[in-house]
Amino acid sequence: MASLNLSPPAARYHGDQAVAPGMLDFAVNVRHARPPEWLVRRLAARLPDLARYPSAQDVWAAQDAAAERHGRARDEVLPLAGAAEAFALLSNLRPARAAIIAPAFTEPAAALSAAGVPVDHVVLEPPFGLDGVRIPDDADLVVVGNPTNPTSVLHTREQLLALRRPGRILVVDEAFADSIPGEPESLAGDSLPDVVVLRSLTKTWALAGLRVGYALGAPEVLDRLTAQRAHWPVGTLQLAAIAACCGPRSVAEAAAGAARLTELRAEMVAGLTSAGAEVVDGRAPFVLFHRPDAVRIRKTLQDKGIAIRRCDTFVGLDERYLRAAVRREWPLLVQAVSEVRA
Repeated sequence: MASLNLSPPAARYHGDQAVAPGMLDFAVNVRHARPPEWLVRRLAARLPDLARYPSAQDVWAAQDAAAERHGRARDEVLPLAGAAEAFALLSNLRPARAAIIAPAFTEPAAALSAAGVPVDHVVLEPPFGLDGVRIPDDADLVVVGNPTNPTSVLHTREQLLALRRPGRILVVDEAFADSIPGEPESLAGDSLPDVVVLRSLTKTWALAGLRVGYALGAPEVLDRLTAQRAHWPVGTLQLAAIAACCGPRSVAEAAAGAARLTELRAEMVAGLTSAGAEVVDGRAPFVLFHRPDAVRIRKTLQDKGIAIRRCDTFVGLDERYLRAAVRREWPLLVQAVSEVRA
């Protein structure tokens, strides 16, 4: 266990900062170049409604769609302006001490630290599983990703539930859970009083310019999260996107995409391995790998117009690690990595 603080620039670094116009983008985990046409049409149909504030009916429609998607009640669903918005709300729970299981998305630690909450990073060693993990006894808020960004490791339900303690809130970031066929380890359908699950629609449906997500949890906990939230925090188009993307046809489309993504990921992992990279065993729509010459690889890729995510900004990783989104253009990435090897 380590209590570490990245500098603000490092903690707030995100993959989009590595991408310039015209680059082949492996740095950002948004799955497609644009939303599907049916979703564009559905959102466009709501543009005339932007003259008025989002209505209660808009909120209820979004909640009901997500609730039906996961077998939850309406009041167990909190629409969010992107799943990452939830991290800015966590300090409303008034935690005495937070534990972030790392390596992990840096935004929770940055937001909690900015709010004055003491944060411990519980750093996992390779291969970054939860076996033997030790959380500080006095941590009354624990945040873990599943699958975890950037390691891509998928933890089991049993491992996650073992992190619960009386008086503790467990937050499970499932931003990439819908990229795994069947979502076997998801806690999204479990109504537990001390577990909050965060879901993102941004990556799967190419909505990074809108930011769409929701939280699932006990109504009392969600009420505490939103105690100091601004009015109309989620816009009309965001609510419409939640309702649209949680419908049965959309869920089926996402499931089919997850199956294709799994096959593509296996091909990409095999290619990177053949290029001399050591790949972390995972299930997410991105691949974490390392090589001693990763800094040179990143520079070479940049010169070739290929963007990749540096990983020395994550607690527990260093400059030897790189993260690449799963893309059908993976042979171009592997070829470039192979050339550096030569």
